[in-house]
Amino acid sequence: MFKNEIVLPGVNNARELGGYKIGDKTIVKGKLIRAGSLNNATDEAKSLIKDKYKINTIIDFRMNEERKHVPDPEISGIKIVGLSVVEMEDYFSKVKDIREVDKQLMWKTTDRTAIFEQAYEYGMLGPDTYIGFVLDERGKKAYKEFFKILLELKDDNCAVLWHCTDGKDRTGLAAMLLLYALGADKKTIIDDYMLTNEYNAKTLEFVKSKALAANMPQRKMDALLFCSGGVIERYLTNAIETLENNYGSVKEYLFEELGVGDMEIKTLKARYLE
Repeated sequence: MFKNEIVLPGVNNARELGGYKIGDKTIVKGKLIRAGSLNNATDEAKSLIKDKYKINTIIDFRMNEERKHVPDPEISGIKIVGLSVVEMEDYFSKVKDIREVDKQLMWKTTDRTAIFEQAYEYGMLGPDTYIGFVLDERGKKAYKEFFKILLELKDDNCAVLWHCTDGKDRTGLAAMLLLYALGADKKTIIDDYMLTNEYNAKTLEFVKSKALAANMPQRKMDALLFCSGGVIERYLTNAIETLENNYGSVKEYLFEELGVGDMEIKTLKARYLE
């Protein structure tokens, strides 16, 4: 098994935050679960979600169109909450000459190479990719609601699962913010983020070999690995540094933008640390 893995057949990159050390405390196991898309979850996975992990709420950070075309499976007794962190128009709004972008390509092809080439060409992929996720109003609203759900969960025996498509970006930022709120150090936060590369190692090794053979420049190769299911440490640290530069600290961002202050942090620690 991979580190922190939650076995959910048909679900990629499924793992938990439980077991991480925070000072003299440890995050409770089986309560905070992150994953990739659930649309291919097998019947066994659905049973595990409900009966073994006792998940009360599933938070879906995908775009509205993603949720519409490949919705999460309905599981009796489990609440599904859609919280869009970013929409395609948010990316398009940052492109200088929107007329040149083939919007239909983004939705109608499953060819990630074609999507990648266009997205990279127009600056949609790179170290600044996450900045809008945490600074734009849509992203702040989604992450604020994410914390609200965690704080309002009444049954201590229930767990929460949050996911996006690959379970690494929108999902990874949620994990980063939650780990900060719980008091984790930066190494733990980055290590958790980088675990995605272990889960997807075979695919990423193949993509990297092709990029090296093509003499692809490092920045573009990073973007290609990112688009192929990988994560790049600099993308996350750039988002963290942006919050620190804009707010003084991630903790201040949590308070000012997401409504997570000292009282809320105390509640989260009481619920999820032991």
